[in-house]
Amino acid sequence: MLLVKDNIIDFIPHRAPFVMVDHLISATRERFESDFYIEESNELVFQGLFQEGGLLENIAQTCAASFGYLDQADGSEPKIGYIGAISRVVLHACPPHSVRINTIVTPTHQLGNIFMVTGQNFLDGRLLLECEMKIVIA
Repeated sequence: MLLVKDNIIDFIPHRAPFVMVDHLISATRERFESDFYIEESNELVFQGLFQEGGLLENIAQTCAASFGYLDQADGSEPKIGYIGAISRVVLHACPPHSVRINTIVTPTHQLGNIFMVTGQNFLDGRLLLECEMKIVIA
């Protein structure tokens, strides 16, 4: 495990109650992995389910934490990233609260400071959501 929740806030612009990543499990230039325990009190839980926006935000924060971690590992200051666009979203299921989801992000293309990534959220190996995101690094 590379980062825990207390350290993740050093790499993302969000603060409680809007931190949607607990652990950065791995981060290489080819693949990022995180996990997140969904509390019942989470702002994005509605009628017992963690909503699509929460799954997307979890993917974006996984990107931010991973890119920041890699910057720091290379001896640079972590940079802030922003969602430039979200496309090809397929929602398979919204998870209930009180479970831990895993997220895998794969950077697929880079043009300067713009990265295209694919993101997927899983619950016990079952695919919840998949999408493409364009991430702009400031």
